[in-house]
Amino acid sequence: MSLSIPRRRLLQSATSLIPQPQCQFLPFPIACALHRRQISFNPFKRRKRTTLDPSTIKPQKGSSTRPTEPPKTGDLAPTSIFDPSTPASKHSPSPFLNPFSKLFSKPSPKPSAKPALKAAHRRRLGRLPKRGPPPLPSPTEGRDIKVMAAALDPFPSTRRRWLRKMVIRDVRGRGRLSKTEKILRTERTHLSKSPLIKTSIKKLYPLARQIAGKPLTEAMVQMRFSKKKAAREVLRHLELARDQAVVVRGMGLGAVGDNAEGKGKGKKEKEEEELVVEDKQGKRRVVTDRSAMYVDEAWVGRGPYEEGMDYRARGRGYRLRLPYTSISVVLKEESTRIRLAEERELKRQRKRVWVPLPDRLVTAQRQYPLW
Repeated sequence: MSLSIPRRRLLQSATSLIPQPQCQFLPFPIACALHRRQISFNPFKRRKRTTLDPSTIKPQKGSSTRPTEPPKTGDLAPTSIFDPSTPASKHSPSPFLNPFSKLFSKPSPKPSAKPALKAAHRRRLGRLPKRGPPPLPSPTEGRDIKVMAAALDPFPSTRRRWLRKMVIRDVRGRGRLSKTEKILRTERTHLSKSPLIKTSIKKLYPLARQIAGKPLTEAMVQMRFSKKKAAREVLRHLELARDQAVVVRGMGLGAVGDNAEGKGKGKKEKEEEELVVEDKQGKRRVVTDRSAMYVDEAWVGRGPYEEGMDYRARGRGYRLRLPYTSISVVLKEESTRIRLAEERELKRQRKRVWVPLPDRLVTAQRQYPLW
C-alpha cells in the first residue's frame, strides 16, 4: 500500500528545512503606528538645553580672532528707581510732582539779552488784535487733514450736492422760513425713550394712555399712587425725562425767571395770566405757566423676549416667553398747547356751514320719465 502525498506538501516540507531569518508579520495599521512612534517626538517633553561655549567655536576663515565684547547697556540716573544698587531711601520724588522744582522755572535772561527779548515781545503784540483774547491755535495743527477727511467727510461729492440743494431751496424761498422751521426755532420739545422694562405691552399700554395729555406733575402723581407694578418704572422714567428736558433743552424755566424779575405781582395780574385751553381730546385745562411741561405723546414699544421655564409636577416643564417693553414720551411746553388750541379754534371759525341743497334753479332735468 503506497502513501500518496500531494506535490505541494512535499515542496512545503522541503522548504521548511532551509534556515530563514526570523520576521514578525504585523497588520499594516499597527506597523505604521509603530514606525510613526519611533520617529516622532513629544513636544511637551522637557529636553535638555545645550549652551554654546564661545571658546569652543572655531573661527571661520578670513574672520578676525578678536574676543567679542559684551553689549553695552544704557546708563541709569543715580536716583533711578530701576537701579538695583541704589537703596529705596535715597530715591527722590519726581520733579513733575513738585510745582516749585526747577523743571517748571525759567532761568533769568542775561542783562545783555533783555533788549532783544523786549523787542520781540513788542513785535508779537503788534500782530495780536487790540481787543479780545489771543487767537486759539488751529485744531488741525499737527494733523493730517487727508486722514481726518476719511472719517469727517467720507463722501465729499454727496455733501456738495446736498449743500447745493439747500442753497437752491433758500434762494427759491427768498430766505423766508417755513411754518415748521419757525416752530422748531421758537418752541422746545424733548423725546425720551426708556430702557427695557420687564413687562408686556398689554400691561404697559393703559399706563401710557393714562399719562398722555396730562401736565408732567399730574402724570407723576398718577404714577406715584397707581397700584400697577410697572407704574414705578414709568415714574422713574418721567423723572429722568424731566431732568433731561431741563438740562439739555432748557424747558420749564420760565417760572423761575418771572419770580426773579418781579415778586410783587398782584392777584389780578395772576388771574389774567390764567388761560383755559382745549387739548386734543377736547378737555378744557387751565394754564397758569406757559413754560410748564406736559406729556404730549406717550407710546409703548415691543422689545425682545427672554426664555424661561415653568416647572411642574412629575418632572414636567414648559417654556415661557418673558416679554420686555419700553415706553417713550414726548414733553412739550404749555405754550405749544396754547398755539394748537388757537389753531383749532381758528380752523373751526373758518369752516363754512354745509348746505345739503343749494338754492338755485334745477336745470338739465326732466319732469317725467322717458318710458
